[in-house]
Amino acid sequence: MTDSRRLAIVLVRPHLPSNLGSVARVAKNFGVSDLRLVEPAAAADEEAERLSSGAQDVLAQARRYPSLPEAVEEFPAVLTTTSLRGRGRHRARDLSELPDLLAEVGGSSRIALVFGPERSGLTEEELARSSARLNIATEPQFPTMNLSHAVAVVLATALLARRPRARTRDASWAPAREVEGMMEHWDRALDAIGFYDTGHRTRSLRDWRSLVAGRPLTEREVAMLRGVANRILVSLKRRRNNL
Repeated sequence: MTDSRRLAIVLVRPHLPSNLGSVARVAKNFGVSDLRLVEPAAAADEEAERLSSGAQDVLAQARRYPSLPEAVEEFPAVLTTTSLRGRGRHRARDLSELPDLLAEVGGSSRIALVFGPERSGLTEEELARSSARLNIATEPQFPTMNLSHAVAVVLATALLARRPRARTRDASWAPAREVEGMMEHWDRALDAIGFYDTGHRTRSLRDWRSLVAGRPLTEREVAMLRGVANRILVSLKRRRNNL
């Protein structure tokens, strides 16, 4: 069973104050106290306080961030949720795979569970920054869920699955800020070799990110990937100097 202290709930651009209260209550139901708000359009009001009912402490302690990367920078595993309405369908994992995914991450690493705004969901750029995307298998005719309901379903799946799971070694997982540093190196390397010459730099980098960082990465893996990008840049610089 996953330790709830490992988990953080991250709400991106929530619009409704009522959802802040409802999510705070759901979080406390499952023992999660780390609630983070990214660019919130909503602020806690009397309705949010009422719906938090017993979880006012979680609501009051919610931390605000100006961007998703800043909210999750210390987490080695960042799991986003999507209704899969045409976005990243082939990259998503079914919610039933979540317990095995958490076991793969290990028993001590912290995990951010990221939920998008009520009206639109997460953007492609935000989805691309995840270690894995989770799909809640709702009816295709009515795929979207209330925000607090989605949080409850994900937390229940993460925390209440009790069957024994095979464990590998506890790896030293790289936090998101190190993955971002590695991707900045690759952005420079891909630009240097002319990978972006056909245009669509943002989309191309997003696809490359999904390929190399579409799962939790160990610190060694990040160092190796960064080293390859750095070697490309060094080699190109030497070649130019020898011309």
